[in-house]
Amino acid sequence: MRSTSSIDLRELQDDEGGLHSLSGPDNTHRSPEGHPEFSLPPVDGGKDAWLFLFASFFLEALVWGFPFSFGIFQDYYRSHEPFAGSPGIATIGTCALGIMYFAFPIAVALQRLYPRLARWSPTVGIMSLVLVLIASSFSQNVIHLILTQGVLYALAASLAYCPCMAWLEEWFVQRRGLAFGIMWSGTGTGGVVIPFILESLLQRYGFRTTLRIWAVGLMVLSTPAFFFVKPRIPASSAGATRLHLRFSFIFSKTFIVYQAFNIIESLGYFLPAIYLPSYARSVLQTSPFLSTVTIMIINAAMALGIFIMGIMVDKWHITTCILVSTIGAVLATFFLWGFAGQLALLYVYCVFYGLFAGAYCGTWPGMSRQIALTSATGGTESDSPSFDPAMVTGFLIAGRGIGNIASGPLSEALFKASSTHGSKVWGLGGYGPVIAFTGITALGGGASFVWRMMGRL
Repeated sequence: MRSTSSIDLRELQDDEGGLHSLSGPDNTHRSPEGHPEFSLPPVDGGKDAWLFLFASFFLEALVWGFPFSFGIFQDYYRSHEPFAGSPGIATIGTCALGIMYFAFPIAVALQRLYPRLARWSPTVGIMSLVLVLIASSFSQNVIHLILTQGVLYALAASLAYCPCMAWLEEWFVQRRGLAFGIMWSGTGTGGVVIPFILESLLQRYGFRTTLRIWAVGLMVLSTPAFFFVKPRIPASSAGATRLHLRFSFIFSKTFIVYQAFNIIESLGYFLPAIYLPSYARSVLQTSPFLSTVTIMIINAAMALGIFIMGIMVDKWHITTCILVSTIGAVLATFFLWGFAGQLALLYVYCVFYGLFAGAYCGTWPGMSRQIALTSATGGTESDSPSFDPAMVTGFLIAGRGIGNIASGPLSEALFKASSTHGSKVWGLGGYGPVIAFTGITALGGGASFVWRMMGRL
């Protein structure tokens, strides 16, 4: 028998596919010698699993909802001293989200390599977030904000949140898609509630006091994570020993296909969130508040869309789920945003885009499951994963980070290339190239369905 330090992911799979071998069918954890040690909580249900999911949803809403609401800070910084007129303000939000996306595979790898230290990751991450927000409140220029509210916030957020994604694989197996859908819908939920809070605080107290109040609120509201965000397998057990990470799946055809189309979709995914408020203000002549509502509607619809997609990926083939997301996003972009000459129609677009395009990330668990099952078998699906699905998902999330970083300069180039007034029927106000690019990249994101129909996936 090999030593426990060489246990790989296959040995950590039980008959349900979760990362918890050394467990008998009665959920009793056994030592390497086969002696029963303690009883593990059940997967796919039970008090501990649902409390973990509840705390993860809450942490997702707080950690991701803040950078997704950066537009509120951006408007404030551009119009208030000491940052008014300073270049690089948009870089703060782009930097935060970009690093958070790219940090996922690194954070998951560290957790797999050092499971005993990973148990403290949420606590250390939350405490670091509080300190970073307080430090950011003392900023005197945009560089300070980029370092604190951008870079350091992203690193601390990754430390706090990534355990949720990695450990969810242990708590949910048959209902994994649903669980991811519930957890990831926290971003949309936070993106609806947090902007109202931040807008009110900024107008009343200014950015320094707002950041300090939010730091205290984050500490209080994140309390459930201290107790309930934990691995199903205790870090002290033999089943939680260090894993040998395997990355050869990144060279598999299945991963390359899914990742390529995932990156294409991400290139245009962020453009509506960037330009819808300005479209509402400049083209439809709405008030600042009514233009901000566009983002809130997208976030609310996104939360619902991800939840529904989580149910779908547990029941349908993953490319079918991707096709549903693609068709809805493409049709909504070309026919609703393209012809949006009234605010009501623009709001309808926000609902459909958030519901369908926002649900695309809900397909990642299904992608990672298929990639993990096929990568070691030359494209033939096996019964148990040969690779860590959480690590595969981490790389897919990093792929979206490419789109997040590229969308800023891409959108500026597209908008500058357009005419000042644009068409009087479609793509009003010179937004035609932005709308077209959003629709085309959304269409490209669904190409995996065609790949499957051709027998290449």
